[in-house]
Amino acid sequence: MTRATRDFGDTMRKDAVPAVSADVIFASSRFPNYRLGANNQILDAKDDPKVMSMKEVVARETAMLLEQQKRLSVRDLASKFEKGLAAAAKLSEEARLREAASLEKHVLLKKLRDALESLKGRVVGKNKDDVEEAIAMVEALAVQLTQREGELIQEKAEVKRLANFLKQASEDAKKLVDEERAFARAEIESARAAVQRVEEALQEHERMSRASGKQDLEELMKEVQEARRIKMLHQPSKVMDMEHELRALRIQLAEKSKRSLLLQKELARSRRGEQNISQSYELNGSETLGSYLQINPCCDNVPVLSKCSIQWYRVSSEGGKRELISGATKSVYAPEPFDVGRVVQVEIIADGQQITLTTSGAIDPAAGLGSYVEALVRKHDVEFNVVVTQMNGVDHKSESIHVLHVGKMRMKLRKGKTTVAKEYYSTLMQLCGVRGGGNAAAQAIYWQVNKGLSFVLAFESERERNAAIMLVRRFAFDCNIMLTGPDDRSHLGT
Repeated sequence: MTRATRDFGDTMRKDAVPAVSADVIFASSRFPNYRLGANNQILDAKDDPKVMSMKEVVARETAMLLEQQKRLSVRDLASKFEKGLAAAAKLSEEARLREAASLEKHVLLKKLRDALESLKGRVVGKNKDDVEEAIAMVEALAVQLTQREGELIQEKAEVKRLANFLKQASEDAKKLVDEERAFARAEIESARAAVQRVEEALQEHERMSRASGKQDLEELMKEVQEARRIKMLHQPSKVMDMEHELRALRIQLAEKSKRSLLLQKELARSRRGEQNISQSYELNGSETLGSYLQINPCCDNVPVLSKCSIQWYRVSSEGGKRELISGATKSVYAPEPFDVGRVVQVEIIADGQQITLTTSGAIDPAAGLGSYVEALVRKHDVEFNVVVTQMNGVDHKSESIHVLHVGKMRMKLRKGKTTVAKEYYSTLMQLCGVRGGGNAAAQAIYWQVNKGLSFVLAFESERERNAAIMLVRRFAFDCNIMLTGPDDRSHLGT
């Protein structure tokens, strides 16, 4: 084999390798970058697994667009489709450039092979073998370029299909955006029309209100003037005169009632004198609500009342069964609202002898108490100033003022800001007038809050005491609770 010398290049004639045709235009000024793999196989730099192919890029972009399509708004979706369309156009342009570069490579390889064939005929020995090996490599590279060209054609078709899909989707998105925009404009116009109608209605209502208000004001002024005229014609007021007359009549009625009661008692005494009947005790006191009844001995040789057995009863005026008043075992008893319209009777057992005293008539109601209670019923919460005289049966020495709240659902006793007792109306609660207690019995009530707590409360007046009893029983009745005194639900007959 002939050995090539160092001056091989100098001995070759300059016209041994023909020049590349001048009509070939290259996309770049450098030779394509190739490298040799195993077994001298020519590898393109684009075949590096680290570099994604155009097909994979298109597939990834398509997957990302489909994934985001569900959560994007119509406007953003249209923007994304427009960007995707631009990307597809860019990919198509890159594919076209790559196709041109591939064509340039084919032309370049053909020129290179022709040059190597021309060179092959001019060299001998090992150089000839190297030239033949170079020709084989060029041919292998041409085959790879052909395969690559087929892949590019397929990718071009996919890119074109994706571009058409993105174009259609972009048009649909634009259409949907236009429809939504038209619908929004129609809604805005409808809202503006509704607002305008409301404003017109408000203006009309304001005009009518001004007209009617002016008319009402004129009518009110006329009524005020008429009221002033009537007031001037009726000075002093007839109502005040009627109130004074009514008060005087009440005073006269009370005096006549007392006089009548005294006359009835004198008449009973005279009858007993005519019949020679001796009476050991007599019943004194006004037989009306707000007063108290008291047993008094008629002579000095009768047993002391503290050593006698006493029991008070209430009897219907028609002579029906008598009801035992539980706890009323003292010589003094203050009638309560339950006794109005009934006869009060007391039974005294002294030295084995039973004596029965009865009121001359039914207990009369207090004047004006009913209207006073009706006025209190209209309030949500009524307050009374009271003094606690007993607590759980034990005398309470403190005389500080407490406030008793009577509400529609419950009662509450407080001292200042401290709540002493508070309870809703229930079957365990009891409330009645005090059974005994001397002259103050007409102003006191017994209140059992529950089984473990009870009070005796003294009010400022008999009227407030009776009003509180009637008010509490009425509110409790509205709650389907019947409030009575201790064991008043059990009646004894005679």
